[in-house]
Amino acid sequence: MREPAAGRKVVHVNSKSAHLELLGVFEFAHDGSRIPLPLGTQRLLALLALQKHGVYRGAAAEQLWPDCTPSRAAANLRSALCQGRRIRSVAVIDSVGRRLRLSPSVDVDLYRMRKTAQEITAGLSPLPADCEAVVNELNQELLPGWPDDWLILEREHWEQARLHALESLAHQLQTAKQYLPALQAATTAIAINPIRETAHRIVIEVHVAEGNTACALKHYHNYQELLQQELEVSPSQQMNQLVQDLITTT
Repeated sequence: MREPAAGRKVVHVNSKSAHLELLGVFEFAHDGSRIPLPLGTQRLLALLALQKHGVYRGAAAEQLWPDCTPSRAAANLRSALCQGRRIRSVAVIDSVGRRLRLSPSVDVDLYRMRKTAQEITAGLSPLPADCEAVVNELNQELLPGWPDDWLILEREHWEQARLHALESLAHQLQTAKQYLPALQAATTAIAINPIRETAHRIVIEVHVAEGNTACALKHYHNYQELLQQELEVSPSQQMNQLVQDLITTT
């Protein structure tokens, strides 16, 4: 199994001894120790984590091995179950009739970060003590490089959740006059989706607040050029007015 990339988050230790990471790279850990798993078992655990209410065995086999015959897919599922039902002393997969589900005893990083993203977006929590760590975790993709079709919609859901959280965090930091972390959050959102305008406006507003008028105008013109090249459209009236106000006051 691949080693975590530089800057990756560490396993969060809590009351649950089993931890599953889906953001960045797949990792399964027990009591803080990372455990290598066969690819089929990795994919099964990931599918069950994303389908919290469980998946029927036949549907799981079909989704995980769509290019195999039904009998071969069923055999692959049995093998993955054999490796993943219990890992060390932990029951990881529960069977309820023909339905499989991830055991509630397994902590999943995606669940925790979805909750964090929701709280940030709704403004329900104070600014984090370590903004950089939160931004780094929101910057993690859901199982990058995995080609499975059943990940497409889940990736879209996660991308929207983290974009809104990063933009909300950047706005809250800007309001609190914490300009450097505000820029870090906003530019991270821009890297995820360069076309989306919200974070670009925040970057311009932060530059203006810091008195960097030239930087604000340069960022606007770069974004304007990007939109023209990619979509042949212009920035919104809201952004144009922001820059017009800036030009008027200089």
